[in-house]
Amino acid sequence: MDSRKNLRQKNKRNNLYLVIGALVLVVAIAAGFMIHSEHVKGEAKARTFATTHFNPNVKIYGIDVGNLTVAKATEKINKKATNVIHLKDDKVVAERDPEITTISKEQVQKYFDQQHTDMPTNKKYNYTSKEYDQAKEKLTKVHNASVTYKIDGKEYNLKAKDLITEANYKNGKYQFIDVKNLTKKLNDINKEVSTLHKSYKVQVPSGNSVKGKTITVKNESYGWGVYVKKAQAAVEQAFMNGDKTLDGSKYLYGDGFSTYEHGYGKSNHGLGENYAVVSIKNQELWVVRKGKVAVHLNDVVTGTNSGDNKTPVGVWYVMYKESPSTLRGFNDDGSRYSSPVQYWMPFTLSGCGFHDASWRTNWSKSAYLSGGSHGCVNIRPSEIHSVWSNVIKDEPVVIY
Repeated sequence: MDSRKNLRQKNKRNNLYLVIGALVLVVAIAAGFMIHSEHVKGEAKARTFATTHFNPNVKIYGIDVGNLTVAKATEKINKKATNVIHLKDDKVVAERDPEITTISKEQVQKYFDQQHTDMPTNKKYNYTSKEYDQAKEKLTKVHNASVTYKIDGKEYNLKAKDLITEANYKNGKYQFIDVKNLTKKLNDINKEVSTLHKSYKVQVPSGNSVKGKTITVKNESYGWGVYVKKAQAAVEQAFMNGDKTLDGSKYLYGDGFSTYEHGYGKSNHGLGENYAVVSIKNQELWVVRKGKVAVHLNDVVTGTNSGDNKTPVGVWYVMYKESPSTLRGFNDDGSRYSSPVQYWMPFTLSGCGFHDASWRTNWSKSAYLSGGSHGCVNIRPSEIHSVWSNVIKDEPVVIY
């Protein structure tokens, strides 16, 4: 048996172990509380940080915005991100224009809201611009586009890669920058198909028949041409839309009183079946309606055959009809004249037209040689109504 002394020593050791164990436990509990407190504080701090800062692995438009606020992220993106899609030299690339705002703070905020988590996460987020992705895809398609341009029975295959050498997507808009090849192509087409100021052979009436002799005439105000500016915009849009054909007849222009085309698609060199013809040599007038002579006058008087009062030859058109009207101008001596007429049908901007002439007494075949009009076609008052009733606004007037 242990002695009493040994027993006391043993109890002391046991008590010491108990005290040390208790102290360790107290220290452990205290440390646990401290660690837990720091953890709670760390979580609270992280949660607070996450409410105002992006997660670590976030990219917007290719720019790393991890751990940045919305304001800082917006600033960084606008300083570094590409914001222009550029087509040049057969390549479509993304470029940067420092003068353009790439992204708004509101849009960055939307991306922030999408990636926001209560606690920061290492998950990767990559936000790309659908707008610029689509623009790049579209410009690539534009570069490879082609359209068949149809006009006056002819077809022209227009290829964007040959005609559009530079374009871009900028500030929300597609812009065609270098289109000189397209402009040249359309100008070439216009030269080929336009009828304005071009000469051709046409059959004029004789007596009461529309089939008389064949003469050469030149379109003056009558005719049409390709409105290159509008046609070019239409071709560019066709490339954008992926259209395969384009109706060129929608983009024409005319000359003279009206800027609308005249004669497009009509038979008989664009004269159609309704037109008027004046023979200066014979002092005759024909009005053709529906391909037949509706009016034939053998006693008109045209402009005086000397000086500046000659009736201009060529193909014009009836600009408008007015009844009654007053003709005003200058006589050869510089004095003004004012002549009331019952019917007025002008066909040139210089003031030539069909009208009655109640003041005229000389209606002979030779009257025009020295005593003709100021350029108009004078018609007897008793015969003018038949002309007025059969002449149509915008119809061609052939003077030869």
